[in-house]
Amino acid sequence: MTGQVFTTRRRVRFADCDAAGIVFFPRYFEMLNGVVEDWFAGPLEASFRELHVNRQVSVPTAAVEARFIAPSRLEDELTFELTVTKLGGASCGLRHRISAGGDLRFEATQTIVYVGASLKPEPWPDALRARIAPFVETAP
Repeated sequence: MTGQVFTTRRRVRFADCDAAGIVFFPRYFEMLNGVVEDWFAGPLEASFRELHVNRQVSVPTAAVEARFIAPSRLEDELTFELTVTKLGGASCGLRHRISAGGDLRFEATQTIVYVGASLKPEPWPDALRARIAPFVETAP
């Protein structure tokens, strides 16, 4: 797999954990949304405020598939990696990998869709598509 990888880090917080002291599974989906939001605000140069408030568009999740590999615990330092598996006309396939100390904890694939004010899919704007393109995975 080649292509740029968006990487960010975050410590597991008390609020992320269940009574057993491990990350409660729905929290991973909240974390993924935060990673996508950071990716848009960072290298894609289109913050969620810019998209949702100023442009009246959004990028909702249309599908997600996850695999829970090993538990993450309170105060673990998690590393999040995001790549693009496919860039369609209005959709974008994402691959997420979460690890701690080099050990894979969670992985997921997600499809987001560029949606206009009409709440219907619209083609990615050219400038945004151009900033997403370097993250598309290519065969080695």
